[in-house]
Amino acid sequence: MNKKIWLGALALCSAALCHALDVKFEPVAPGVYAHIGDLGGRSADNEGLNANIGLVVTPQGAVLIDSGATHQSARRIHDAVRAVTAQPVRWVINTGGQDHRWLGNGYFASQGAELIAHANAAPDMRSRGGDQLAALRSVLGDKASGTVPTLATRWIDADDSRIDLGGVVFELRHRGGGHTPGDMMVWLPGSRVLFTGDIVYVQRLLGVLPVSHTRHWLETFALIEPLAPAHIVPGHGPVTDLSTAQAHTRDYLLALRAHMAQAVSRLDDIGVAVRSFDGRPFEKLLNAAELMPGNANRVYLEMERE
Repeated sequence: MNKKIWLGALALCSAALCHALDVKFEPVAPGVYAHIGDLGGRSADNEGLNANIGLVVTPQGAVLIDSGATHQSARRIHDAVRAVTAQPVRWVINTGGQDHRWLGNGYFASQGAELIAHANAAPDMRSRGGDQLAALRSVLGDKASGTVPTLATRWIDADDSRIDLGGVVFELRHRGGGHTPGDMMVWLPGSRVLFTGDIVYVQRLLGVLPVSHTRHWLETFALIEPLAPAHIVPGHGPVTDLSTAQAHTRDYLLALRAHMAQAVSRLDDIGVAVRSFDGRPFEKLLNAAELMPGNANRVYLEMERE
């Protein structure tokens, strides 16, 4: 389309059409799908769903990978599932304790789904769920109505677990978390698709939270290369490959940890350490300017504890 025509069409479209949340699952491999969420922050327009959601259709039911940020967005996810398959959503796997990974659980529990998460996510969900919901309400208003933090009904307590859901093998990989304590990756050996949750960000800068652990994050990331996935569905950003995931996530964490380890060993003031970090290789990633100072601050404190 001619660029001027496209810009004109964009200017004419209504807010309702241009900015309404549109959940749509696109095929990744046979029987495997992904919804690619908004790369920006949480907003009323995206209903807090600025993350990727996975769908695997099995002979005995659908498996959802993450449940969305609210009761309303979970319903929209369910509608998108129905556009792909008539199979009911029988299982939901939460890849971590961030709001858009699990606050839609209540809706799917009401539909009869079994909720699965890593045991390390439980304390995080319990301690932060109320605050996460309050923050979403401040942004979404009535669009957060009906959302009730609902914990998993099946907890995975091993680093590596192999489970059969509907005749399809799912391998769950956890190494102490990453972005959140319960972060785990979902590997489908039959289709060679890896859903990483918030272990991988592409095209946007990752966020280091007070509950994040960057050493465990990198330990989990290191599991990806031996798997040789055909497709990587990151937590945020388009379906990708290993080299892009390394460049946008691993390399940033390595650079940040190396810089802060040296700063701590020199007894540099935290402000000096944060300002002297060279983030130029990553400044083109979305949200980089906003997130880099806080990320650097938290990694400095983490390196002090190590």
